[in-house]
Amino acid sequence: MEMGSAGSFRTRAGPVPARGVGEQAPALRLLAPDALAEPHFVAQWERLAARAAEPNPFFEPWFLLPALGQWGAGEGVRVKAWFHQGRLAGFVPIIRRARYYNYPVPHAATWLHANAFCGVPLVARGCEEAFWRALLAHFDRLPRRALFVHLPLLPAEGPVNAGLERVLAASGRPHSTVARESRALLEGPASAAAYLQAALSAKKRKELRRQHARLAEQGALTFERIEGDEGLDRWIAEFLALEAAGWKGAAGSALAQSRETRTLFAEALAGAAVAGRLERLALRLDGRAIAMLVNFLTPPGAYSFKTAYDEAFARFSPGMLLQLENLALIERPGIAWADSCAAEGHPMIERLWRARRHMVSRNIAIGGAARRACFRLLMAYETRPRSTR
Repeated sequence: MEMGSAGSFRTRAGPVPARGVGEQAPALRLLAPDALAEPHFVAQWERLAARAAEPNPFFEPWFLLPALGQWGAGEGVRVKAWFHQGRLAGFVPIIRRARYYNYPVPHAATWLHANAFCGVPLVARGCEEAFWRALLAHFDRLPRRALFVHLPLLPAEGPVNAGLERVLAASGRPHSTVARESRALLEGPASAAAYLQAALSAKKRKELRRQHARLAEQGALTFERIEGDEGLDRWIAEFLALEAAGWKGAAGSALAQSRETRTLFAEALAGAAVAGRLERLALRLDGRAIAMLVNFLTPPGAYSFKTAYDEAFARFSPGMLLQLENLALIERPGIAWADSCAAEGHPMIERLWRARRHMVSRNIAIGGAARRACFRLLMAYETRPRSTR
């Protein structure tokens, strides 16, 4: 299905005219990546993001469209767009896969890539249960070869996962939580100074002040915080070079080392700046960046997307010094928390950001009785006790 003009949708059978006032659109539509950029739909998508029960920058237009431009067509991504009372009220990208880890088990899954760190669908506040009922009913009707639907990286304590749990409990539908993780979360006192005092010991705070003073002896030490697109192209090039010069470059995982990730980073930051979602931080020594950080601002939360530092100055902890400046996130109006997007157990950020955001990944049965029976067997095998010997 693709978008036509004037907000109509084009299917293989031809265009479907736009509906007039009072007419109800089909509850759930399946959209290909090339349909999503139509201005009328993007406007609806942006309105949904603004009133979503939970923010997810990775599914907003300015981030998802560049990601789909790099990988969407090749991976066969489709978007499930759910309409409630004529308005877009639910949105999630879906992929069909023939294998589940190393096993030939076909399934459907929320589409994420290596640089997307949250899988919660965009759902209008108050519509969480209705969205999940509509989405699961859709998969029941059209499971194709899929045995189940896989939902990765849902915030466990969020309202969207809570709505899903209520729907599952009411229906008795088989399901399983197949992975759990927690990552550093910034929340707490409204003052950055108060947070720092509560988070770190007096001895550690004194050590950081000493490192800051010693670093300042190396040259003119300055800090910058930028919103908008001022000098953005130059800033992006500087970040990519700084990251590639460090351990990620040595490991072959730096953004600059792949055309796809390099393009995604540049296009997503440019789009975030236009949308008012971007904050950039940098610690500079004689004008040269020695630590840099990208935040996505998605009230009531924020996501700390990427960071890099110059390893030649590691003895001064420039990355940690920049994170001290980043504590100002909790002083911003409308921002109550920030997700680090860091791996569980990250040695630096978990020393400073003391709260944790718990994420769950779930498998949910779809289709009829036989398919659900197969699902139960598969989940029993996947969650079986493992020998510790």
